Amino acid sequence: MNPSLDNALEQALKLAADEPAHRPAFFNLLLESTVYVLGDAGDGWIAGAARHDGEQPVNLQHWEKPDGTTAIPFFTSLAALQQAVSQTQPFLALPTRALFAMTAGAELFLNPKLPYGNAFSADEITALMMNEGDALTEREILEGEMRITLSSPEQQPMQMIDSLTRLFADIKQVRRAFIVQVQDNPQEKPHWLIGLECEGDEEKIVRAVGRVATDTAPDEEPVDICLVGQDEPGISHYFTQHITPFYERKWGSWLRTLRDNGVH
Repeated sequence: MNPSLDNALEQALKLAADEPAHRPAFFNLLLESTVYVLGDAGDGWIAGAARHDGEQPVNLQHWEKPDGTTAIPFFTSLAALQQAVSQTQPFLALPTRALFAMTAGAELFLNPKLPYGNAFSADEITALMMNEGDALTEREILEGEMRITLSSPEQQPMQMIDSLTRLFADIKQVRRAFIVQVQDNPQEKPHWLIGLECEGDEEKIVRAVGRVATDTAPDEEPVDICLVGQDEPGISHYFTQHITPFYERKWGSWLRTLRDNGVH
């Protein structure tokens, strides 16, 4: 039996599982949602009751994984929880942020035993909480007088490009996006560098792009991100004058939007 997709979080989880471009939206929504976890609040707890404050100590179930380690299961909805267990058990309804805070250092697993789920390591949860939905643990913006080697790759990372293009369809502030390989010194293997030409919301956009790029990079290769300006020197000049963008915003979509809003 498939879990019900009657709430926004479950729909977002399914989309994120099928397409990395939807993962930033899923993580952002998850942090603002209420989730369901197996457990109780000690003596006198009524089986099946829900709790929403997350302020008092609670006892949470840990499930054993195939490798012998354990994780705390939590669920997108009560219906999903009921499908994952064979008999009635006590549960709590908690804001995701409260759950993550009270289980700091533990591994959690969203919707175990169901078709769509996701494991969360302790480090990933910390990054999510610190960066407001950005699960990247590191991000570097290249700038200054660094001596680096840039080159156009012979073989494009097509999964990354396809997922980022899908992401940009919903981010109108991205004007153009480029990708090259960068090498800091001859002894190191080249890695990916994405250049973004944006019109506002740069920090938010970089987070989303970093999430998708990290999930789709070939062989889990590292990815750097930099902001590009049309008339700026250095890396920006190299991108805008020598590299063909893999994404460029279509002005026609903006014009249709303006006409729909009655602007001519």
